[in-house]
Amino acid sequence: MKFNHTTVVVTGAGNGIGRQVALTYAEEGANVIVADMEEKSGNETVHLIKKLGGIALFVKTDVRQESDIVDLMYKVKQTYGQIDILINNAGKSVFKSPFDLTIQEWDDVMNTNLRSVFIAAREAAKYMRGNPEGGSIVNIASTRAMMSEPNSEAYAATKGGIVAITHALAASFSEENITVNAISPGWIETGNYSALSKLDHEQHFSKRVGRPEDIARACLYLTAKENDFVTGINLVADGGMTRKMIYEES
Repeated sequence: MKFNHTTVVVTGAGNGIGRQVALTYAEEGANVIVADMEEKSGNETVHLIKKLGGIALFVKTDVRQESDIVDLMYKVKQTYGQIDILINNAGKSVFKSPFDLTIQEWDDVMNTNLRSVFIAAREAAKYMRGNPEGGSIVNIASTRAMMSEPNSEAYAATKGGIVAITHALAASFSEENITVNAISPGWIETGNYSALSKLDHEQHFSKRVGRPEDIARACLYLTAKENDFVTGINLVADGGMTRKMIYEES
């Protein structure tokens, strides 16, 4: 297993994409730290990993709080000796008209989605730079960084910011042998996949809607040591949906 004896921190790993990312790294032999606000869902992820014979630890973490992130990384270092990989996945969305969105709601999305990426990357990198082989950071952005629908300003702004901060961090951490990349998922169904329609799938060149496993495999690629030539990129994993031209028939 390629990630044997590596230590991987996944924020927002209590459900959805984050949970699958955590499970996938555990299947590859990594020590996985499940960081999430919700104790119940976070511990469920840990239980699933241990049920498969993997190694996992839950650390309750509110990524809006700098002190929580500092404590998270310290605990990981003390428990496993080093931090090799960070997946910045935690996020939230508020879809409201810009006339109704409050500044408090705006700040909450910013602090959860974007500010946390900077703090977590900085704190993890403090430990990664002491590793003989450096480290790797992946930030989960979104295709909404490049395209929008109404009432998505806060979410879109954070995801665009994640894409931008990714190449900035890649430049800053390059001297420390730390790669930094982003993944922009498209439509990733985390609910009832069987309920999707034929039309849903045909919106994609891939002829299918994405699954959390698709993003987890992208994380494996970007964090594998043999792929350390890849840094500063935004990998769009959307089945080609954002490249498909759609015309309404007249």
